[in-house]
Amino acid sequence: MITAAETPILPNAFIGKLEQPTADELAAVLGPAREFWDQLLARLAAELNLVVEEWNSYSPKSGWALRLKMKKRNILYLGPCRGGFRVTFVLGDKAVEAARHSTLPRTVVRIVEEGKRYPEGTAVRIEAIGAKDIAAIVKLAAIKLQY
Repeated sequence: MITAAETPILPNAFIGKLEQPTADELAAVLGPAREFWDQLLARLAAELNLVVEEWNSYSPKSGWALRLKMKKRNILYLGPCRGGFRVTFVLGDKAVEAARHSTLPRTVVRIVEEGKRYPEGTAVRIEAIGAKDIAAIVKLAAIKLQY
């Protein structure tokens, strides 16, 4: 279920962890949502050619996130949580406008419109816990790539 959240509903599962999570640790925290994590990565690779993945942690207080890139451009971040994951985008003004006029679900458009604005762009955070969330995330990634 896609939800809007200024403050994340699900905290990052790897807060305080000093080393990159292993595949087993990731599977353990995601639980059944691991299937959706893998489906999302597969669709992003197949449909948008997003295959460059890097694990990052800016500080132990923020936890770990999987960053997907196109060449050197950051496209999105996947933050593992217990039972789900968070997808974060930073969208430029043109991408925000394109999202407003797209066929994205109304909930996602509202999340984009309510995103916090920074000099780099608008921060968009989507809590993803199910298969229905994948299509909207892939579409938003395609918009980000286009603009």
